[in-house]
Amino acid sequence: MSYSVRNLFGVALGALLANPAAAYELPSVNLGFTSFLDGAPPAGPGWYAQQYVQFYRDGRLKDDDGDDLPLPTSDGLKARDINYDVSLTQLVYQSDQPLLFGGKWGVNLMLPVVGFDLDDNLALKTNSASMGDLLVGPFLQWDPIMGPNGPRLVQRIELQMIFPTGDYDAKDAINPSSNVFSFNPYWAGTAFLGPKWTASWRLHYLWNAENNDPWKSLRADDSQAGQAVHVNFATAYEVMPKQLRLGVNGYYLKQITESKVDGNGFKGSKEQVFGIGPGLVYHFSPHNHLFLNTYWESNAENRPEGVRLNLRFVHHFH
Repeated sequence: MSYSVRNLFGVALGALLANPAAAYELPSVNLGFTSFLDGAPPAGPGWYAQQYVQFYRDGRLKDDDGDDLPLPTSDGLKARDINYDVSLTQLVYQSDQPLLFGGKWGVNLMLPVVGFDLDDNLALKTNSASMGDLLVGPFLQWDPIMGPNGPRLVQRIELQMIFPTGDYDAKDAINPSSNVFSFNPYWAGTAFLGPKWTASWRLHYLWNAENNDPWKSLRADDSQAGQAVHVNFATAYEVMPKQLRLGVNGYYLKQITESKVDGNGFKGSKEQVFGIGPGLVYHFSPHNHLFLNTYWESNAENRPEGVRLNLRFVHHFH
């Protein structure tokens, strides 16, 4: 599981840009980190180590109407684009023991490291630390539903939780951590549409607790990001047997309730973004896999709109 870096400017940019005070509030979520064959670990039960690297480029801030917003700078010039990099390390254990309704239990641990690449004249103080928030996700993985010619559907449910363990300073407008607990459960599945064609999805719900130490310049006692839903989706075709799949991958995020400051909701604070592009997965062996995904964003509101490039390597210990 993006994690994308915590939405870079949190409540800070909403306050600086003033339309509205509670925009750019959502924490980091999985936008495009997972894609093809997402319904199950690729090699069955056991331990998995996964390494993600995501590059975000040419991000333009959008207001609640989807129009460009200039970044505030110290020299009066308008900086328009933001860039950042995320490195995410994941450790997964998938058991072979059914626990509930036939689902086999497992646990997912993830820890992001964030690097910001911002203009030197940007009039926002950035936390120089890089450690993001710890994600812990107990899950149930079901065996494939079989058809006459092989698997038809494989799926998983995970109760994902994000803990505010990362680096955060309320004096800084830009932090690697969101400083809040978030509950981000999901349902993931892969449907086998033919001998070589698959479609996958990961549907999340996001709830966020209050931040009782929001950015100092906001002059508020607390803030709370709204609830949201977001989905990753992908379809791929096997062009080299058991080796290479090519396809299309995408994501969509929609905030469904208003963000709050001191308990008051703000109209026009809801965020959304859509991303889509080409991708591939290369199977070096049954135990080593490389994913490459590119996403061009559009229809963004109250968040950046740019380009993501995602690399993911999966290793199964056997």
